[in-house]
Amino acid sequence: MNITENIKYIGVDDTTLDLFENQYAVPEGVTYNSYLIEDDKIAIMDTVDRRKSEEWMARLTEALEGRTPIYLVVQHMEPDHGGSIAAVMERWPEVQIVASAKAVQMLPQFFEGIDFTHRTITVKEGDTLSLGHHTLQFVMAPMVHWPEVMVTYEQTERVLFSADGFGTFGALYGNLTDCRAWPGEARRYYYNICGKYGQPVQQLLRKAEKLDIAMICPLHGPMLTEDLGHYIGLYDKWSRYEAESDGILIAYASIHGGTAAAALHMARLLREKGASEVTTIDLCRADMSAALAEAFRMKRLLLAASSYDGGLFTPMYEFLHRIAIKGYKNHQVGIIENGSWAPCAGRIMKEAVEAMKDVELIEPIVTIRSAMKPTDLPAMEALAEAMMS
Repeated sequence: MNITENIKYIGVDDTTLDLFENQYAVPEGVTYNSYLIEDDKIAIMDTVDRRKSEEWMARLTEALEGRTPIYLVVQHMEPDHGGSIAAVMERWPEVQIVASAKAVQMLPQFFEGIDFTHRTITVKEGDTLSLGHHTLQFVMAPMVHWPEVMVTYEQTERVLFSADGFGTFGALYGNLTDCRAWPGEARRYYYNICGKYGQPVQQLLRKAEKLDIAMICPLHGPMLTEDLGHYIGLYDKWSRYEAESDGILIAYASIHGGTAAAALHMARLLREKGASEVTTIDLCRADMSAALAEAFRMKRLLLAASSYDGGLFTPMYEFLHRIAIKGYKNHQVGIIENGSWAPCAGRIMKEAVEAMKDVELIEPIVTIRSAMKPTDLPAMEALAEAMMS
C-alpha cells in the first residue's frame, strides 16, 4: 500500500489486543506501523509486535517482490515495534540493522543467542544514509519515550518517521490518513505513553522545526499529511503541560453515592456561574487513561472522594498516582472530601496535590459528612467562587 511513490506502508492492525502495554484499554485496537522505502538499497522502517509478526512478514515479502532488503532501521526497541527484528535477520542474513548506540546495546537483551556482530550500523545525531535517490537523516530523540529512541527524516520526499511521536490508539483498517481519532485518541496516547517526558518532546520539536516536513509517519495510528502545524502545535502545548481548555474537570470517587451527589451539585453550580466547560468523570467506572488525559486537557481539576479504611478511596488514590507520575503541573486543583466519622480523604488529596510541581491548590477544602446537607451549601458556594476566579 503506497503512501508515496517510493514508500510503502506494510503495517498491521491488531484488533484483538484488549490492553496496550497491558494497562491501557484499546477497544478500537491499535496499529503497528512499518514502512518500506524502495530504492537502489531497500530499507525497512521498523518491525511490529510478535503478536502480528507472521502477518507482517507476509506483507513485507509481498512488497519486496523477490528483492532483498539492505537495511532495517530500528527507531525504537520496545517490543511492539522491535518484536520482529529476529524474524527479519533470520529471513535475510544480509540485512544491516541501523540504530542508535543505545538501541544497539539493547538488542541482545531482547534477542538472546543471536549474534549481532558485523550486523549493525550505529548512527548518531545528524548522520545520513543514502539509499540511492533517498537519503535518511537520523535525529536522536532520547526519552521520547525510551532512552534509545531516534526519528528519521527522509530528505527527498520530506517524510518524518516519528517513532512513537504523533501516535494514536485505534486500528486503521486501511484508512492510512484517517485522522478522525485526532486529537482525542492522540491525546490519550500522548499523556499516558509520553506524558512524563515533556522536556525531551520539546527538544525533539525544536529539532523538527529545522526540517521541511511534508508528512509525518508515526509507529501507531494514521499518517499525517495535511495541516501539520495543527498537530505539531498540539504536541507543543501538551509537552509544555499547558491546558487546552479553561474548563473544569470534576473527578469523583464515591462509595454509596453521597460524594457523587456533591460532585454533581458542584458541576451545576459551576455551570450556573458561567464556567466555559464542566466535565464530570466517575473514577470508579471510567477508563483511567481517559480520565488522566482529561485532567491534563482542562485548566482546573476538582477532586471529590470518600475516606476509606482510614485513607483515601482507592479509585481516587490510583487517579492521583497516575497524574503525578505523568508529570501533572501548571494546573489548579480544588478538593471535596467525604467521611462519616473521621474524614481524612481531604488531607491525603491535599498532600498529593502539594507534592506536584507548579499545581495551585484552590481553597476552601469542603468537608461533607456522609451526605451533602443545606449546611454544606455555603462552603460549596465558596469553593465554586474560588474555582471560577
